[in-house]
Amino acid sequence: MKMWGSRMSKPTDPLVERLNASASFDIRLADEDVVGSVAWAHALGRAGVLGSEDLNAILRGLSAIREEFADGRFKLAPTDEDVHTAVERRLTELIGPAAGKLHTGRSRNDQVATDFRLWIQHACSKLTAHVVDLLEAILTSAEAHLHAPMPGYTHLRQAQPVTWGHWMLSHSWAFGRDVERLAQASASASCLPLGSGALAGTSVPVDRASLAGELGFHAVSDNSLDAVSDRDFVASFLFACALLGVHISRLSEALILFSSVEFGFVELDEAFTTGSSLMPHKVNPDPLELARGKAGRLIGNLTTLLTVLKGLPSAYDKDLQEDKEPAFDSVDTLTSVLPVLSGLVRSLRTDPAKMAAAISPEAFAVDAADYLVERGVPFREAHASVGKAMRLAGEKAMPPDRLTLEDWQSVDPRFDADILHVFDLATALERRNTKGGTSHRALEEQLAAARARLAELKVAKAG
Repeated sequence: MKMWGSRMSKPTDPLVERLNASASFDIRLADEDVVGSVAWAHALGRAGVLGSEDLNAILRGLSAIREEFADGRFKLAPTDEDVHTAVERRLTELIGPAAGKLHTGRSRNDQVATDFRLWIQHACSKLTAHVVDLLEAILTSAEAHLHAPMPGYTHLRQAQPVTWGHWMLSHSWAFGRDVERLAQASASASCLPLGSGALAGTSVPVDRASLAGELGFHAVSDNSLDAVSDRDFVASFLFACALLGVHISRLSEALILFSSVEFGFVELDEAFTTGSSLMPHKVNPDPLELARGKAGRLIGNLTTLLTVLKGLPSAYDKDLQEDKEPAFDSVDTLTSVLPVLSGLVRSLRTDPAKMAAAISPEAFAVDAADYLVERGVPFREAHASVGKAMRLAGEKAMPPDRLTLEDWQSVDPRFDADILHVFDLATALERRNTKGGTSHRALEEQLAAARARLAELKVAKAG
C-alpha cells in the first residue's frame, strides 16, 4: 500500500510509476532523512504525540536503518517511491505498526525540503575543503616565483609586464570568493522548514525552535507555504557551483595556453596529461580541457533549476523533484575536477627564463606614456605620441626599444635621451607600487594578505 494509495480505486499505471519514482537518485538524502526523522520523533515525543515506548522503538529502528545505509546493507524495494517511502517501509519492517506514527503532522513536502537543506549544507562544506586545497596549491606556486616576470595579457595580446606570482594570485582571489559564496549558500539553506506540513503548517504542537536547534539550523521558516516551495537556497548553491566552474575553466584555459610549445611558460607533469593513440609525441592537457568543458554542465545545472522554478505556483509541485539531480551532478562534477586541478597546479614546473624572454618591448608603451606625463604632458597627448612611435617602429620593422632618440623626437620633441630607460623590466615592475601592483613590496603584501585570507577561510570552514 502506498502512503497515499487509499484514495485511489485503481493501481497506478506502470509508466507513471516509473516517471514518478525518485528513489533511484534521492536515496542520496538517506542520512539526512533519517537524521530529520529522529528529530521529528523527538519533537512528537515532547508534544505528547508519541509515548516513550513508541518513541524508543522508532529511534532504535532509525538508528538501525542509518547503520544499514552507512555500511551499504540497505536495499531499495521495487515499491519504494522515494527515499522517504524507503525509510518508512524499512522502519515498519523493523518495528511494526508503531512506524506509522512517525509521519504524524509531517508531509513529504516539508520533509524533503528539510533533507535537501541539510544535504546542501554538507555539500558546501565538502566543496569548500576542495577549494581551500586548490588555494593552497595556487599560493604555493605564486610564492615560489612571486617576482618572476612574465607578459601580462588583455585580449590575449601582450599588454604590460606582470609576474608569475601576480598572475597566480589573481586566480586565488577569485577562488576565495567562491568559498565565500559557498558559505552564503550554506547559510541560505540553514532555515528549518520542518513543521510546515504540506503547505498550511502542522496542527501538532511541536517546538520548531527546538527542532531547528537539534538539526543545526540557524532559523525557522516564517511562512509554511513558502517553506515547502522555496528552492532559492538550491539556486544559490548552483550559482556558486557554476561560477566556481567558470573560474576553474579560466585557470584551465590559461594553463593550456601557457603549457603549449608556443608559450612554454609552464610544463605539466606527465601524471596530469594524456597521450595520443596516433601521434607518439603528444602530451595532451586533457585534465585541463575536461575541467574547462565541465563548466558547461555546471552552468546548465543552474539553468535547469531556474527554468523549473520560473513557472511554479505557490506551495509544493512535483516539478520540484527536478531540483536534486542538478545539485547532485554539480557536486559530483566538482569533487572530481578540483582534486585533479590541485594536483596539477602543485606539480607544474614554471620556466622563468622563457616567461621573461617572451615580454615584448611593446609592453612598455604605457611606461613611455608615463615618461611624458611625468614631464607635464597631458596623458592624452602622451598616449598619442607613444602610439605614433609604436607605428614608426612597425614601419621600420624593429622593436620600439631599438628606435633612436631622433626617431622618438620625430614624433614628439619632448622625448629625451633617457627615454630608453623605460624599457628596463625591473623598473617597470617596481613602478606599480600601489596595493595590488607588481612591485616587490606590493606583491609581498598581497601574498601575505592572500595567506591571511586563506587562514580565515580555514577557520571558518572548521567552525
